[in-house]
Amino acid sequence: MTIVNPYRDGATAWRRGNLHAHTTLSDGERAPQALIDRYAELGYDFLAISDHDMIADTSALDARRMTLVPANEVTINGPHVVHVGARSVVPPHADRQRVIDGIRADGGAAIMAHPNWERHFNHCPQDRLEAWQGYTGVEIYNGLVRAHEGNPLATDRWDMLLSKGRRVWGFANDDAHFAGDEGVAWNMVQSDATDPASIVEAMRTGRFYASTGVTIESIRVRGTVFSIRTRDAQRIAVYADHGRRIAQKDSVAIDFALSSHVDCTYVRFECFGPCESMAWTQPFFITP
Repeated sequence: MTIVNPYRDGATAWRRGNLHAHTTLSDGERAPQALIDRYAELGYDFLAISDHDMIADTSALDARRMTLVPANEVTINGPHVVHVGARSVVPPHADRQRVIDGIRADGGAAIMAHPNWERHFNHCPQDRLEAWQGYTGVEIYNGLVRAHEGNPLATDRWDMLLSKGRRVWGFANDDAHFAGDEGVAWNMVQSDATDPASIVEAMRTGRFYASTGVTIESIRVRGTVFSIRTRDAQRIAVYADHGRRIAQKDSVAIDFALSSHVDCTYVRFECFGPCESMAWTQPFFITP
């Protein structure tokens, strides 16, 4: 049995960041500097301003010691795609495979945004998610959708993709548009370096977890035993193919032995904390 563990062992720093936020340059309420100031006040390590179909020029702004990751949200002509690590604006082709290919050619990472948004809970149809190739991941939690039609949570879409053998990562983002949207959902990235390229590469390889409040302190794999340690979870659950919950423990930590579940092609962990707070590990892919 081979287990693909995306995380590093040891003392690699965890860095907190949001990859989806808007300013007055498109349809956000805060000016770019005001948005940066707010995330700095919240103690973030990196931020991507992802205004619609444009890359914000942050060269004259005070980053407030954060890493500013260039980004934009491709929105015209189809389901929204967050382009992280952007060097240029990719044309918003109606064929989103061309958009994804353009993002990869630009050296960036493509994240499929809020798939369960809108009253039909289907902003991004599942058959398209299954057909498109080369994107880095999906937003499994989008903070803005909490107050809009649809569901901010999209772990159902994620499990369907993973169960078909797709190796995509799960992201949690604010999608901040208005004051008060900030600090709802974030990504904790394992990266020693703080430059944008290093942060994007760490996410591209799955070295991060997503959170709305629960803090994971360590993620380790020893043989076939997974050890998850948190600061504040009340329950930790283990999920496998097709969304099956195969184990759980009401504790801040769990040690889970895979040996009795050899039919799994992946496992992932969800951590439940107080006041609806959660955290999600990335999937660990398993081959016999």
